[in-house]
Amino acid sequence: MNYVGRFAPSPSGPLHAGSLATALASWLDARAQRGRWLLRIEDVDTPRTVAGAADVIMGQLQALGLVWDGEIIWQSQRNEAYQAAFDALAAQGLIYGCGCTRREIADSALRGQTAPGADGERPYPGTCRHGLPPGREARAWRLRVPEGLEHFDDRWLGPQEQDVAQAVGDFALRRADGLWAYQLAVVVDDAAQGVTDVVRGADLLSSTARQRVLGRLLGLPPLRYLHVPLILDPASGLKLSKQNGAPAIDTSAPLPALQAAWAALGFAPLSAADVASFLQDATARWAARFPG
Repeated sequence: MNYVGRFAPSPSGPLHAGSLATALASWLDARAQRGRWLLRIEDVDTPRTVAGAADVIMGQLQALGLVWDGEIIWQSQRNEAYQAAFDALAAQGLIYGCGCTRREIADSALRGQTAPGADGERPYPGTCRHGLPPGREARAWRLRVPEGLEHFDDRWLGPQEQDVAQAVGDFALRRADGLWAYQLAVVVDDAAQGVTDVVRGADLLSSTARQRVLGRLLGLPPLRYLHVPLILDPASGLKLSKQNGAPAIDTSAPLPALQAAWAALGFAPLSAADVASFLQDATARWAARFPG
């Protein structure tokens, strides 16, 4: 198997310390396996896209020596591919329209109809699974999730399992605002780019089982996963994120930024004089810890 990895940032702002740690881990894993490292701009959620943010992210990656292979994929340009996957699932009877609002789904949770998942997510209670209530029109379109445990091995966290039907329920593939859902877009794009390995933050661990289920229903090969620890704000304890106001990486001093990301991943400091020697040494250390 030829290794293909990817880094897939959302262009809602520049890279911060948390996203840099993920980018570095993803880049190192690909280079340690002598594979390809692709860049995908996940701008399917157009209301959250900030003009010029993608260019800033690309400039940051280049300044840090994290250069990608091949052309960049933009989700906003892949509507036909998502529609084709959606149609293939619909042809199997696996899609249905849902008229529920977010408030109604939240209220069903408050009434005890569903129990929160491990990450606090409220599973969809299946209100419209057997047909829309009278007087309702479809707002979103959901996948009929099969029952049963989904098992996979995470290369950082070890064996994982989730009953997607119980923990998540029938999840949306097309949102009420007409946009394609992240879960569909990421599965379709990984397959189209030939991705074999996904390295990303642990905040996306809860999405892995449902993405595996969706990929299997689309007849796609399974991927390998490695979820790196989240970087937390020491003051608030919250995950570093653009939404929480995490500052942008200072690329005028790339080596200290890389050293900080390396330390955040739990590795001992490297005595590197420049970016090139740092990345070379870090790749060898990563390969020793994650031999593939």
